[in-house]
Amino acid sequence: MNITVRVWRQSGPEASGKMVSYDVPDVSEHMSFLEMLDVLNERLTLKGEDPIAFDSDCREGICGMCGVVINGIPHGRGESPVQTTTCQLHMRSFTDGAVIDIEPWRADPFPVIKDLVVDRGAFDRIIQAGGFISVPTGSAAEANAAPVPKAAADHAFDAATCIGCGACVAACPNGSAMLFTAAKITHLGLLPQGQPERKSRVVGMVHTHDEEGFGACTNIGECTAVCPKGIPLETISRLNRDLLGAMVNPQT
Repeated sequence: MNITVRVWRQSGPEASGKMVSYDVPDVSEHMSFLEMLDVLNERLTLKGEDPIAFDSDCREGICGMCGVVINGIPHGRGESPVQTTTCQLHMRSFTDGAVIDIEPWRADPFPVIKDLVVDRGAFDRIIQAGGFISVPTGSAAEANAAPVPKAAADHAFDAATCIGCGACVAACPNGSAMLFTAAKITHLGLLPQGQPERKSRVVGMVHTHDEEGFGACTNIGECTAVCPKGIPLETISRLNRDLLGAMVNPQT
C-alpha cells in the first residue's frame, strides 16, 4: 500500500501547530496503525528530521495511551462496528492511495505537549478526588465472602473496563468527560467495598471534572459510540442518580 498521512505537528505547548503531509510507501496491510507511524518515524530520523511524537505503551488495547483522532474519529474506524484502540487498528482498514488525517485529542483540559501527545493528567486528578475506598481489606478474602448480585457485578465489571484513553472527550461536542467519570464512579459504587465513600466520591469527582474545564453532558452519545470498551451511556445515568442522592441526602 502507498498512503499519505497529514499529521498535526506542534513543537511544544505554546507553539503554533499545523498539518504536515508525508508520503508513506510500501505499507503492509498487516501493520497496525502505530507500526505504520514507527516506519514513518524511522524514515524521518534517517533523513535527519524530527520524528512524530505520539503516545503508546502496551499496544494490546488495554492501557489507553495511544489516543489520536484519525480522519475525524477518535482511534479511527476499524473493520467492524465495534470501536477499537489506535494500536489495534490495522492498515487493512484503509485503501491503497488513502489520505489519512491524524490529530491529537482536541479538548482544553488535554493541552498538547508535542505533536500528537496530550497531557491527560486531568483524568488522574478526577480519580484522586474520590476513586478510592478506605475499608481495611487485609488479606484477600474468599471470593464468595461478600455476596454481590449478578446484575450489579456485571455492570461493575463493564464500567471497570474503562482504560481512561480520553476518546469520549475527543468525540464529545461539549468536551465532556462524564463517561469516563461515570465509569470510575460506577464500578466502585455498585460493589459492597465502595459503599462507605459512595456519596463523597461522586460529589468530589464530579466537582473535579468541572474544575478541570470539561464540558457538561447533554446525552448526545458520541462518547459511547467511540469508546473502545463499549462503556454504555446508561453509566452516566447511574452517576446522575448517585449525585442527586448525595445532594438531597448527604448524611446517609
